[in-house]
Amino acid sequence: MSSTLLPSAGCASMRRSSRAVGFTLVEVLVALAIVSIALLAALRAAGQATNALDELRLRQFAGWVAEDRLAEHRARREWLPLGIGRGTQVQAGVEFAWREEVISTPNPSFRRIDVFVATPAEPSRTLSRLTGFVVQAPPGSQ
Repeated sequence: MSSTLLPSAGCASMRRSSRAVGFTLVEVLVALAIVSIALLAALRAAGQATNALDELRLRQFAGWVAEDRLAEHRARREWLPLGIGRGTQVQAGVEFAWREEVISTPNPSFRRIDVFVATPAEPSRTLSRLTGFVVQAPPGSQ
């Protein structure tokens, strides 16, 4: 008789253990919600990194435009008139608007140039600013 009780007791314990294994629908839904929130956060972070990269790229190109403007004045040995000059320049397929402010210095042989670079769509948002100096060539040296 004891042999017949053992198998039935074994079946009951198997039934209990099979219920304990696995997840309920609520547990699965909670896990999916947590995973989806984590994935959305990662996607948002990747989007912000892409936007930041585009901004850095634009600022780098704007810096090159400002350097080009100063290098051109120095290479041509131009003695610029005091005041403000404006123009546009394309760098890496992007159009930039530049503004140069030529200011006198205490030394009359030097002029200070502040170059501001922005996009034509947003001229008030300066992407790059660079300050440099040009020297007036002595008479007869050109």
